[in-house]
Amino acid sequence: MKKYIAIFGLAILGLTFSSCDKEPSFNYPEGTVGISKVTVYPTLELKGDNRIILAKGAAFTDPGVTALEGTTALTPVVTGLPDVTTAGLYTIRYVATNKDGFTASITRQVLVYDPASSAAANDLSGNYARNTNGSVAVWTKIAPCFYSVFNPGGAPGTDLTVVVFNSAGNTIKIPAQVGSDGTATSSASESYDLGTGTYTMIIVNPGYGVGPRTFIKQ
Repeated sequence: MKKYIAIFGLAILGLTFSSCDKEPSFNYPEGTVGISKVTVYPTLELKGDNRIILAKGAAFTDPGVTALEGTTALTPVVTGLPDVTTAGLYTIRYVATNKDGFTASITRQVLVYDPASSAAANDLSGNYARNTNGSVAVWTKIAPCFYSVFNPGGAPGTDLTVVVFNSAGNTIKIPAQVGSDGTATSSASESYDLGTGTYTMIIVNPGYGVGPRTFIKQ
């Protein structure tokens, strides 16, 4: 019995000493928690519109972005500025990097159209049903020679919208771009019949196959 009493007494004594230990300090150096380093990821916000439409030859001034690391301003790297002497779709990309090397990016589209183009008077807007499953692609004209196209591949359940460029006559193309669902998208082997309103193209996108897709205007 005395042995158990002695052990119990030592346990109480240990608790007494441990309760007198100094409380842990949470006064960590700035940018750390314990042995872990804290990083503040960069954030970017576009100034102005996310899509700018210009006539060929018009002056372009980049509205820029607000890039921050917490409350500290960052200077982003800007690529893809438009060549206003050449009609087409341009994607400006802004990339900001924080002090620990982590990056964030955001993009803006610039549509440069040629008002003298043989496609300027075209209006390809409308609903087009895919010949194999009836799924509808919806074309909406957003500028001379340019269309916003929802469901360009005729894939049921998609939320993909892209910009299609009708550069001249019956020539159509999905220029390389980041689609509305965040995937890199373009097209190949395109054709459009202005008489029947039928078009065919291969959708170059990770979620699509490699075969051509045909659509008929409704």
